[in-house]
Amino acid sequence: MTTMPGSTPTTAIHPNEGPPAARQPLLSVQDVHTWFELRRWGFGHAGYVRAVDGVSFELDAGETIAIVGESGCGKSSLMKTILGLHRPTKGDIFFDGRSLNSLDRAGWRWYRSQVGYVQQDPFGALPPFMSVRRILEEPLIVNGITEQAERRRRVAEVMEEVRLLPVGDFVNKFPHQLSGGQQQRVVIARAMILRPRLIVADEPVSMLDASVRVEILRLMESLQVAHNIAVIYITHDLSTVRYFSQRIFVMYAGQLVEHAAVDDLLAAPQHPYTQALLAAIPDPDPHNATVLREVPPGEPPSLVRPPRGCRFHPRCPHVIAGLCEVQDPPYFEPRPQHYTKCWLYA
Repeated sequence: MTTMPGSTPTTAIHPNEGPPAARQPLLSVQDVHTWFELRRWGFGHAGYVRAVDGVSFELDAGETIAIVGESGCGKSSLMKTILGLHRPTKGDIFFDGRSLNSLDRAGWRWYRSQVGYVQQDPFGALPPFMSVRRILEEPLIVNGITEQAERRRRVAEVMEEVRLLPVGDFVNKFPHQLSGGQQQRVVIARAMILRPRLIVADEPVSMLDASVRVEILRLMESLQVAHNIAVIYITHDLSTVRYFSQRIFVMYAGQLVEHAAVDDLLAAPQHPYTQALLAAIPDPDPHNATVLREVPPGEPPSLVRPPRGCRFHPRCPHVIAGLCEVQDPPYFEPRPQHYTKCWLYA
């Protein structure tokens, strides 16, 4: 194994490898691949888009993780696979010990009652012809709660939790009568109405004004703590993850390339791609407005024909000739509980 000058040799490991534990994670994603077939009209099969290509991680009950990366890196495809909107081409996902690949129709109904979804665009996510009450009652009706008094009690309860107060002023309004922040509160309330154990939040504040973003994230954090909900926070914005996550997973070209606790990763990123993401965070200091930042050249690779070896090597300033171009790196642990998929730490 190659050892770089000035580096400490480490052992190639899987990020979830370790001694057997008594605990059972709430969610276990095991070597998931989600590929989409390409077809040319009249010519048949034309290859695959490898949107998710060998992703593994675990999530405990009540834990919050962030999955970050550029647009097109596979975050949304991974999210939709976890939600069950896409079926994995290979691999499996376990929720509370049950394999999603083995669920029947009743099993999927159970799973979808356990998982809430917060969409990126609140206005597009809310049906314009339904009132807030009707939007929030819909999941209850679908899941067999037929008593109107009980539905209305639960609607009022969740509206109070997301601070749409007074409830009477909002419950009969339609989405176009609400501000962007109020619309997102309705989306969060809809995700919470069935008391799920897991929330998947897809860029939940990217469409909101900067003044509202931290407020919404703090609201979600308070709900997560109050109900012990696990949260997967999908985002491209590393500047917000410190407010709302315990661990960060960095995704590039369909793979997870680094993960660690939030403070550790933000203070000492190990993968060159993560370092580039942190360098791209806007700096509000006007004295730095003219400072040129070092950014990787080129564009993210095509997921139809990803590069051989390390997928970041065509853009990496630290590429190791004869190694990075030909061999996909395993995970290394250059710092305690800090894992990265990079040959620099071999």
